Amino acid sequence: MSVTASDLDAATAALAAALEPVVNRDWTAATGTGDLNAFRTVEHLGDCLLSYAAQLVSCPRDRYVAFEAGLTPDATAADALEFAVTGGRLLAAAVRTASPDARAYHPTGMADPAGFAGMGVVEILVHGEDVARGLGVAVEPPADVCARVLERMFPEVTVAAEPWTALLWATDRVELPGLPNRAGWRWRGTPAGE
Repeated sequence: MSVTASDLDAATAALAAALEPVVNRDWTAATGTGDLNAFRTVEHLGDCLLSYAAQLVSCPRDRYVAFEAGLTPDATAADALEFAVTGGRLLAAAVRTASPDARAYHPTGMADPAGFAGMGVVEILVHGEDVARGLGVAVEPPADVCARVLERMFPEVTVAAEPWTALLWATDRVELPGLPNRAGWRWRGTPAGE
């Protein structure tokens, strides 16, 4: 199973479905990921997704493409969500048009299009869930997308849990009985066998 642009589309749709109903709330007062509030977490998400698209388009071997993307000072929560959704769609477009042989730098290894798609799905779903929890809602991604992402990005994770819960455990968002936490987790950027 490989992670595809369609998986990015599904993850992006799940993010939008969860967060669109709460764009009227104060995202700067809601928790996000780590020390970031919900607004800054979604800004970080949009930047990550655009960075992954740039990596896949430019294919640098030893560095990130040197840019950062961020929201304008007057951006609203709706603008932040639009930024993240746009990043997801641009990454999906880059994955769709990239050669299967394309490889680009990521600190976890030279990633292929499926690797960048997987990274994007993890970013969308996990940061999306962080933000959703802070706003009192939940992201509900398709189980098959979570299963493909787990297999590609976290091949060492073989837990007896449904795929979304397993992905949240793999990224240290939830605890599972009898299993250690995953602080310091890393995904596999390189394709299997490389």
